[in-house]
Amino acid sequence: MKALPPVGDRLLTSWSHGEDAALWRIDDERIGILTVDFITPVVDDPGTFGEIAAANALSDVFAMGGRPLIALNLVCFPTSCLPMSVLQEILAGGSSKVTEAGAVLAGGHSVQDEEPKYGLAVFGEVRRGGEWRVEGARDGDILILTKPIGTGIAVTAIKAGFLCEHAIQAAEESMRTLNNPWGADLEGDLLASIHSCTDVTGFGLAGHAFDMLSDQTELTLCLDSVPLLPDVREMASMGMIPAGNYTNREHMKGKVSFESMEKEDLVFASDMIFDPQTSGGLLLAVDREASGEMLAKLRPYFPQAAAIGRFSNGKRCLRVNRGVF
Repeated sequence: MKALPPVGDRLLTSWSHGEDAALWRIDDERIGILTVDFITPVVDDPGTFGEIAAANALSDVFAMGGRPLIALNLVCFPTSCLPMSVLQEILAGGSSKVTEAGAVLAGGHSVQDEEPKYGLAVFGEVRRGGEWRVEGARDGDILILTKPIGTGIAVTAIKAGFLCEHAIQAAEESMRTLNNPWGADLEGDLLASIHSCTDVTGFGLAGHAFDMLSDQTELTLCLDSVPLLPDVREMASMGMIPAGNYTNREHMKGKVSFESMEKEDLVFASDMIFDPQTSGGLLLAVDREASGEMLAKLRPYFPQAAAIGRFSNGKRCLRVNRGVF
């Protein structure tokens, strides 16, 4: 295998350290953000699936502190067994979210496949010095989550036909909501109070929160403060646990400490924090003194945004308890 060509100091992040997108220095003022993501259907309605897939892909640019500028469609579709009208609805849903994000959809690429898949390649920009990284949380910072968790359980229950219509609508609405922090009108000192950020996707709340820790930082997560989608606790108790949950548990073995939990609480905690998310919320490490104002700014756009934990100095570890933050 040939060595990668040198890129000098212009490539600021790639796939290392769990970063959400590649950062490329354009000039002394601007940093380009490049990401790509596509998924298989998580809901039955094609248009809603397109919205969710697009929101999921756009999220990586927002999680780096940037604004999306241009996107390209990525499409896999079985033209032999599904009508083109289904694809048109998927693409219309995706286009609506790109427009809502303030970006331009400028084409893309498609291939014949046995199962529909859809997503985006997205380019955005951020002012140099204003980019957010996954690591960077400081002692005393408050962890804020912008959306409820439980989409993996909800999607599993939807496919099994167990989730009620109200809960389905809540899950769909959460997944199609853009992770656009600029909708919350963040600026000045409040914007500077964000020390790190990532979004919650396939590795679950535990995996993505752990990525925010340096070797000298630990996080205490208060489970009873974590917002949940409707009915996901009941669905989990019925066994609606996606396979990715067990993969995430194995991946995080030895990295999570469950504090003073009975067996029932431990099962509940594991079901929730390892649940793989689709288009989950942002995780923001925010200066403690600014956290109250941050939540007040976020909640008109993210109604269930909540403070769910605190960072402190210590050995890199995620501690989980049943307390309320």
